[in-house]
Amino acid sequence: MRSIQLTEDRELFNKTLMGIGVSVPRSFACVSAESAKEAAVKSASPSWSARRSRWGLGFGGGLRHGGVGPVLSKAFSTSDQVLVEEYLKGWKEIEYEVVRDRNDNCITVCNMENLDPLGIHTGESIVVAPSQTLNNHEYQKLRNIAQKVIRHLGIIGECNIQYALDPYSDDYRVIEVNARLSRSSALASKATGYPLAYVAAKLGLGFALNDLRNAVTKRRPLASNQRSIMWP
Repeated sequence: MRSIQLTEDRELFNKTLMGIGVSVPRSFACVSAESAKEAAVKSASPSWSARRSRWGLGFGGGLRHGGVGPVLSKAFSTSDQVLVEEYLKGWKEIEYEVVRDRNDNCITVCNMENLDPLGIHTGESIVVAPSQTLNNHEYQKLRNIAQKVIRHLGIIGECNIQYALDPYSDDYRVIEVNARLSRSSALASKATGYPLAYVAAKLGLGFALNDLRNAVTKRRPLASNQRSIMWP
C-alpha cells in the first residue's frame, strides 16, 4: 500500500525521489486555480504543463504556452490537486520494465523507446523495444536509476518506470513509476518472451525470482546469490 501511495501522489513521489538524488520535473503542487497561476509565473518558463497529481497520466490536464487559459479549469475538474510542471517537449521518452522480489533480487527485463519525443501520448505513439538511440552510458545510467528507485519505493512484483532524456545532454527526469502491470508490460512480454504477468502474480504470492523458471527458456531468471541482472 505504501508503494502505491508513493507512486500515485505526484507531490509525494517527487519529494521521495529528490530525497535520494533522482531528478524529476520541476513542479509546483497547487490546490486552486489561483495558486496554479502563481506557480506558472514562478516557473519562469514560456511553456508549462498542468496535470492531475493522482491517478492517471495525461488525463484532465494540458499544455499552455504563456498564460493559463482553460487548461487549469480542465485539470481541476477531475482533481483537487494539480501539478504545474516544466515542459520537456522534444526530450526522448524512455521506459524500463523492472521486476523485484521480497529478497531484493531485481531484474531489468527490457527497456523501450517512443518513436515520438515527449509531448505525444504513449498511446498515440510507436514504442520500440529495445531502445535504438541510447548509447551504453545512457542505457546503463537509466537502468541503475530504475533499480535504485524501485528498491527505495519498496515495490515487490512488476513495475514500469518512465523517463524524459535530453537528446543533447546527459540530463534526465523520472516522469513516473507505475507500480503495476501496464500497457507497456504486454509489449515487453512479447518482445522478450518474459512472462511478466505470471511472474508478478507469483511474486505477489511470496515466491522469489530464483524459485521461478521462464516458460520459454526453461532457465531460472536469477540465481539465489545474485542481486541484479539483465534478462536473460
